[in-house]
Amino acid sequence: MKPGKLWRTTSGLVTLVALVFALVTVAIGAIAYEVTHEALEEQLDHRITTETAALLAEAHSGGLPAIGAAIRRREASRSTERLEYLLADDGGRIAAGTMRARLPSRAGFEELLEYRRSPGGSVRIAQALTTRVRGGTLVVGADRADLDAIDRRLLILFSGALAGMLLVGIAAAVLIGWMTRLRLEGIDATAQAIIGGDLSRRVPRDGSDSEFDRLAGTLNRMLDRIEGLMESLRQVSSDVAHDLRTPLTRLCSSLERAAGEADPAARADQIENARGQAAELLEIFTALLRIAEVEGFADRLPLHSLDLSALVEQMAESYRPDIEDSGRHLDTRIEPGLAVVGDRRLLSQAAANLLDNCLRHTPEGTAIMLRAKASPRGIVLSILDDGPGIPQEDRTRIFQRFARSERARSTPGHGLGLALVQAIVSAHGGHVLLEDGEGFHLRIELPPAS
Repeated sequence: MKPGKLWRTTSGLVTLVALVFALVTVAIGAIAYEVTHEALEEQLDHRITTETAALLAEAHSGGLPAIGAAIRRREASRSTERLEYLLADDGGRIAAGTMRARLPSRAGFEELLEYRRSPGGSVRIAQALTTRVRGGTLVVGADRADLDAIDRRLLILFSGALAGMLLVGIAAAVLIGWMTRLRLEGIDATAQAIIGGDLSRRVPRDGSDSEFDRLAGTLNRMLDRIEGLMESLRQVSSDVAHDLRTPLTRLCSSLERAAGEADPAARADQIENARGQAAELLEIFTALLRIAEVEGFADRLPLHSLDLSALVEQMAESYRPDIEDSGRHLDTRIEPGLAVVGDRRLLSQAAANLLDNCLRHTPEGTAIMLRAKASPRGIVLSILDDGPGIPQEDRTRIFQRFARSERARSTPGHGLGLALVQAIVSAHGGHVLLEDGEGFHLRIELPPAS
């Protein structure tokens, strides 16, 4: 992999984050070290300043000899641990103190003063304050060994923290990269199988509700949708080839007879017959395209809140004259105020298809009942009649395109009405159920408007 693209991988991103944390650790360590170091130095300066002030206070009563005596008492008792003293007269001769160091050329603090505790001792480092006194020079210092030891411990601590951060970051990068590749390999294997033609494959899920698990669920729903559309396409292709063969054959026969007819009146009759058959074919293709449009653009339908009660009542009143004139009876029981979110035109077409079916496929004297009510599962729209109903052997395929029972083949229609109803209801997030029992009983469940 090219170095410039490493950060685009999961392992690269985790490594980058680990490096950022390491840099932050370095910055925090540097700040903490500096603050701690300065605080310890200020503490040493305070001890040195306090001790120098105490010695100078004794100088007012006895001068240089008094300071020397105070230094000797302190060194004998070691009451001031790690403090070193050097008192010299104006000639540079040592008057008191065990510190052996060069006399600083100017008064004030010196952070790194080399000294020895005895003429042959090892060189040590002190933080010292030089003060000019009457008759000589006073140097009070504090050994920096403890301060240097604390500095070393801080450096070791922060170096260990940095190394630990880098190791944890690298381990996290390897682990997360491995887990990510493992999940993505499952998705890739599913995609490769689908490319190979196995539309039944799905991305495995572990039920953890993690980001990958939710992504797998979304992809599986997408694949279910694609499989359904492909199955619908195969079914449409098969149905069109099977169910349109006869109308097309009749159309060709009518045109051939018209072409061979010598009598102009007979020829006109044949052409008019062919025109009617062509119109019937056009109607079938229009219905098929309408179903495909609803199924293919279900997620992009123009949905608005609408009063389903008023819509169903309006469709029932528009069909009531035809139903009553045909010797049938329409009874409606519609609860007011049932609201759904959907496309008014499509829902009107679904209601029209259901009423058309009852009008076409039931004998005279049939009672048709239209119901709409609210239920715990949503809004339920039911249409039922006491006619012959649908034979048991046809119930499993009644919602397929061109599905018609043997009883319905003598009545007008192409077997696309209920397929369109199911497509419209599914596009609105609902379900269509064919209830068991006498007659025809269709139940539609739609989610209510929130």
